[in-house]
Amino acid sequence: MDFTECVPKKLQQFFSKHPKAALAFSGGTDSAYLLWAGVQCGCDIKPYFIKTAFQPEFELMDAARLTEESDIPLTIVELDILSDKTIASNPSDRCYYCKTNLFTALKQRACTAGYTTIIDGTNASDDVDDRPGMKAIRELGVLSPLRLSGITKEQVRAFSKAAGLFTALKPSYACLATRIPSGASITAKDLTKIERSEESLRQLGYSDFRIRLFHGCARIQLKQSDFSQAISGYNEITATIGDDFEGVFLDLTPRSTD
Repeated sequence: MDFTECVPKKLQQFFSKHPKAALAFSGGTDSAYLLWAGVQCGCDIKPYFIKTAFQPEFELMDAARLTEESDIPLTIVELDILSDKTIASNPSDRCYYCKTNLFTALKQRACTAGYTTIIDGTNASDDVDDRPGMKAIRELGVLSPLRLSGITKEQVRAFSKAAGLFTALKPSYACLATRIPSGASITAKDLTKIERSEESLRQLGYSDFRIRLFHGCARIQLKQSDFSQAISGYNEITATIGDDFEGVFLDLTPRSTD
């Protein structure tokens, strides 16, 4: 396959202009495609996974698998995100402070290794105007090649499928902190039980869902196509995750993206 079929001209031009870059690598669809495209374009691209209590283990495993398949070393940067009291208090603009911490840590590590250009996987479909996290990224000078090249999420998936990336159809994923209502303190204990419970539901065959913490209870948001399975299998769900929560509820409003 000619890689130019999967890497639009504008993205090729970006990597031509930026031949050496550090990538904020989550193991998701967007950053996976960006890593692949950078390699195809001959970019010296170095992926960094920022490991915090907000990232579940399966994301790190996917990131490691992708870099291993590409024969590219993955750098893991561990960060105690909850040591920042502002982030732990979970204000409505928590994402601004979180992204500032994450990308500052990444930038410091990358610059030490000689990588001064920092890129991320924000695509042209992402609504960036009112997102506090995007404000932080802009302030730190992080570039978003997919967005700058006008590449949408749909195109990322199509290009990823053609390139044979296993992340082509991977559901979008928001960090575990989004499971805690804004204004409610974020604790490592709550994050752990949410991650454990979501992994248990994945083992039961569910995908593209969320478990939200609601007054000590689990509020499960599902795709409408999973409603019948969840209703008929409610006893199985509660037997699987019920010990971690005061109650388990199915939200019968179809899940929207984060």
